[in-house]
Amino acid sequence: MKKDKLYLFTVLAITLVFLIISVIGAQYFIKVSANQLIEVQVETSKREANEIASILNFQLKTNHDKNAILDNLQQTISKTSSDTWFISVFDWSGKKICHPDITKIGEPVNSKPNLLASLKEKNNSDDLYDLLVSNSNMGNNSEVVSEVIHIAPVKSSDLIVAANVNTSNVHKQLRKLKRNFYMIFLIMGVLVIVLSSVAVRIIGSSYEKQLEMKNSNLANEVINLSRLNTDLISYQEKKEKETQEVETNIEKVSEVSENSRIRILTYIRNELVPVLISDIAYIYTENTITYIVCFDGKKSTSNSSLDDMYSNLDETLFFRANRQFIISISAIDKIIKYGKSQLKILLHANTSEEILISKNKAAEFKQWLNM
Repeated sequence: MKKDKLYLFTVLAITLVFLIISVIGAQYFIKVSANQLIEVQVETSKREANEIASILNFQLKTNHDKNAILDNLQQTISKTSSDTWFISVFDWSGKKICHPDITKIGEPVNSKPNLLASLKEKNNSDDLYDLLVSNSNMGNNSEVVSEVIHIAPVKSSDLIVAANVNTSNVHKQLRKLKRNFYMIFLIMGVLVIVLSSVAVRIIGSSYEKQLEMKNSNLANEVINLSRLNTDLISYQEKKEKETQEVETNIEKVSEVSENSRIRILTYIRNELVPVLISDIAYIYTENTITYIVCFDGKKSTSNSSLDDMYSNLDETLFFRANRQFIISISAIDKIIKYGKSQLKILLHANTSEEILISKNKAAEFKQWLNM
């Protein structure tokens, strides 16, 4: 249940992040794309107005009748006001002389000086885009709303050719562009959220499997270590009984092990002290000196090396843990897993030593415990 909530919160977080990015990114991309679209159309419309102005100038210079020229132009551009970009002609007084909508002829030109000034030297489509976006009434009725975005005077005459933009149609283009972008972002969002959710689920499942495998291995190691400690306790009890029999019957001890001895001679300073082997907790060497430590904490020394000492001890009671230590089975308190394959031996309370058994010796130690 907790994992399902975690996956749910992850999906919600991804959705929220993508939504924020989409809202910011969509507005930016829409404006950039709209500006590029408008810029191309403005440039085309300006070129068309300039070309018509040149044609009218040529016709007037060749003594063509002005009225006939305007009538031909009126017929050519008639009913083109429904297009996004169209051409009209007005005179210096600002009255429309030619217009796709005949009913508009004679009316004053509808133009914004600021917009014309910004588009005079370059295609500043940002101004036109802001104009179209800020005009909340465009596209809401059937009336054609237009703006003059470029003028081209006809030389040697009072005529001016104007490039017009049908703001209603441009607004429809922008709305369509927005819908397309929002649809793209919606599809991308669904794909990102679904794929991210699947990826999170796969990664989470893989991590959980690895974690379960580690926990399983750890549980197996704990079980094995518990068995090892159980075997130790059983072996210690067994050896305690055998030791009691040894203490009460020397002959039986001799039968158990021909090489075992009852006691060894040690030194405390210059005093020669016999120590019962059954009292020895562990033996270790330090700075070429061999120390014998008993269960009561008493420490004495010996002139014999660790190898010589081990050869005179009962191998069922004592184990050569490493180059420095020989330990008694009765002195072992706990066996702890150390590192990957090593073992750490904790001795009884009267001693503070922690003895490490290497990876190579660990198998031999386990076999010794199961003797």
